[in-house]
Amino acid sequence: MRYTATKYQPLARKHGLDAWEVASAAFEVMLAPSTRNAGHPWAVVTRAVQITCHAETRASGMLTSASKVRHTARIIGFHDAVRFAERERLADYHPAFTHYDGDPDESEHEARVAALLSATVALFESAGWDAALVAECVEHVAYRLADLSSRQRGVEVLRRDRGIPTLLEIPPRSWSALLRIVLGHPDPKHMGTPIGDGVLLRLLNGETLDALRDDEALMKMIRAANPDKGTVP
Repeated sequence: MRYTATKYQPLARKHGLDAWEVASAAFEVMLAPSTRNAGHPWAVVTRAVQITCHAETRASGMLTSASKVRHTARIIGFHDAVRFAERERLADYHPAFTHYDGDPDESEHEARVAALLSATVALFESAGWDAALVAECVEHVAYRLADLSSRQRGVEVLRRDRGIPTLLEIPPRSWSALLRIVLGHPDPKHMGTPIGDGVLLRLLNGETLDALRDDEALMKMIRAANPDKGTVP
């Protein structure tokens, strides 16, 4: 543990955390069988610790628990808590308190994104997935996708990050399948097809949740990817 605390001390300092707190998080990841059997266990631990540090930092800023940050999809776009007394003018507290004619209405865009993510979670839930698990997975996909150049790139980057399945407690097979279902299959032969487009793009293009539920091929893939086959309807 002393070695682990020393190893991750720079990462802990970057996020304003105690090195021993980070070492404890690393130890919990080490206990997972998938970590011990991985080709590069330290890489898995490091990635998991990075995600944990980010969650702890967000939780501290939002005055909530790290567990809620990880499991509640609707808070993905929230900013850190700020008291009114910390700003000299009310308009400095948040741009929402300032209005200029011609300002774009960003709330409509944010509401649409939230609706897309909620519909995706509902689709998987209707196929037997655990709601909390799929919400956490979809939230993480959306968070990481914002930093990537394309959906196809997102599938490959997230699939190769072996620390994510361990952190989210989902089998790698189910995680890879979820990525292809949500973001679309990256193989060029599927380009322009429902499989290639993925659930998010299909919803963005106007398909309804009911229409996706009527897609037997899609629902079959979602059921097959469910890590808990005993709950499949």
